Parts: sequence; structure tokens; C-alpha cells
Amino acid sequence: MVVPHHATGARLARHRLADELADVVPPALLADLVAVLAELVGNAVRHADPLPGGVVRVAWRLRSGPGSGPAVQLRVTDGGSASGPLMRPSTPDSIDGRGLHIVSGLASRWGVERDGLGQSVWAEFDPTGSPRPDLVAAG
Repeated sequence: MVVPHHATGARLARHRLADELADVVPPALLADLVAVLAELVGNAVRHADPLPGGVVRVAWRLRSGPGSGPAVQLRVTDGGSASGPLMRPSTPDSIDGRGLHIVSGLASRWGVERDGLGQSVWAEFDPTGSPRPDLVAAG
């Protein structure tokens, strides 16, 4: 799906993800997915350029795991930024800078892929807690 490169984009993406996956994944996983997607879209809006048309692309992919529930990959694609996503140190008094720490804490793993048009930030959620190479889409 595409959402506006605007603060409302995160809300639209959260609602669509929750609606589509509510009956597919456990509630605790859905809460983590919604939180991470909000962070990734919010970061794209705050720190990156939009894709052509003033949008951010949001996608998710599910794979069934062997008896332990679905593995999910979230992907947010934007027009890129000069520095790319960075985990910044934060203190209890910091106003911001916690977003990628939240992503790192909730997801099994996350990363960034860049191409000539922009960048995609992805986060994987594996019910076994181990990385799933088959979930990583080619950039």
C-alpha cells in the first residue's frame, strides 16, 4: 500500500495492518507489528524524502512457520535520506531518538536496503526468535 509522506501516513498504515492481520496473528504479535510499523513510517516521514508522488510504500509479508505461528516481515520504502537510519543514544530525558531502539527490541532483526530510487527499512518477526533468510526480499 502507499500512504502519504505525512504524519497521517503512519495512522493509515497502522489501521490497515491491524485490520488485515487481526485474525491471522496472535494479539501480542499484532501489537508489536503495529508499534514497529508506526515507528518505521514515522521515521520515513520525519527523516527521509518521499517517493515520487509524495508517498511512502508500506508492505508486509507472512510466512507460515512450522507449528510456532507465522513469521512476518514489514517493509517501509521511502525516497531515502543523506544519512540513512541510525540508532541514536538516548537518555531518560531525551525527547526523541528511541524509535529504532523500539524496532530493535520488538523485531527479531531489522535492516536497510538502498537502491537508486531510495531506501527500504525492514523488520522481521520470527516466532522462533531466529532470523528467517527466506523472508528477506531482494532490494
